[in-house]
Amino acid sequence: MGIFERYLSVWVSLCILVGLVAGNLTPALFQWFAALEVAHVNIPVAIFIWIMIYPMMVQVDFSSIKDVGKKPKGLALTLVINWLVKPFTMAFLGWLFFKVLFVDFVDPQTATEYIAGMILLGVAPCTAMVFVWSNLTKGDANYTLVQVSVNDLIMIFAFAPIAAFLLGVTDVTVPWNTLLLSVLLYVVIPLVAGAVTRRLLDSGSDHSRLNNFLSTLKPISITGLLATVVLLFGFQAETIIAKPVAIVLIAIPLLIQTYGIFAIAYAAAKAIQLPHNIAAPACMIGTSNFFELAVAVAISLFGLQSGAALATVVGVLVEVPVMLSLVAFANKTKHWFDNDEAVN
Repeated sequence: MGIFERYLSVWVSLCILVGLVAGNLTPALFQWFAALEVAHVNIPVAIFIWIMIYPMMVQVDFSSIKDVGKKPKGLALTLVINWLVKPFTMAFLGWLFFKVLFVDFVDPQTATEYIAGMILLGVAPCTAMVFVWSNLTKGDANYTLVQVSVNDLIMIFAFAPIAAFLLGVTDVTVPWNTLLLSVLLYVVIPLVAGAVTRRLLDSGSDHSRLNNFLSTLKPISITGLLATVVLLFGFQAETIIAKPVAIVLIAIPLLIQTYGIFAIAYAAAKAIQLPHNIAAPACMIGTSNFFELAVAVAISLFGLQSGAALATVVGVLVEVPVMLSLVAFANKTKHWFDNDEAVN
């Protein structure tokens, strides 16, 4: 494991701090970056997200999908959690907290935007960080590739309709053109680019060219992640400093959602007798979020300074330490799962 994965929470925390400090000291600079938009898409954010996502997409091996039938239970668990449970529990918790429990603390318009941001997080299952969580839990790397490959294919077609349905249910006007453009920009294009790159570099049993290319890209991808975090927290720095209570209010349902979904998935994995090296990554994939996509879509739909964008940024703030705590829990409870080599 490289130094980045080992100290992931440290680097992200430092970048959050840098973004908050820089955003408050040089707000004009971040306002200038915020103004660099085309068709409601912020160009700097799009570039850094692309830099981060593209290497991850190159790792997706669509040829591995042919092996899905060999171990269907783990894949089925991931897909059920990602598409039939998680988006709807997130929407429910958003409504429950901001339309009922916190109704006296947040004005209706802001509450609606917070809910929208939470929904976008819930409908964006993890892609980029999946490989990190799988590695940390000693997951089956090939099976993780299968899960990511199938999940990304489904996301192309399912993200926009589910997001639009849930946003509509919570009385948010959905600009379909912007939503579809975001899916095209942040999912379809990098996925196709990654597939083409892999096809050009990977030849039969010799993966040396592909591995060398990915090794070269890794520092660039890391830079994209850290730069994205700095920008996002820089954009929201004044709001975060001015409204610390809002951050806490948003974080509460996000924490409940994350730990709750993991508990459901982990219990289900145990019930259907998945081996730990498949169960742990499956639950991590189902629990974590493709926050890069959620942030980008929130900015595109509602603007950089919106409550929706803030909610997705809080998602970034919450995700890394929470996921690391779940990784630790999964590793400590490995003995709960027998027959690690079983075919499921």
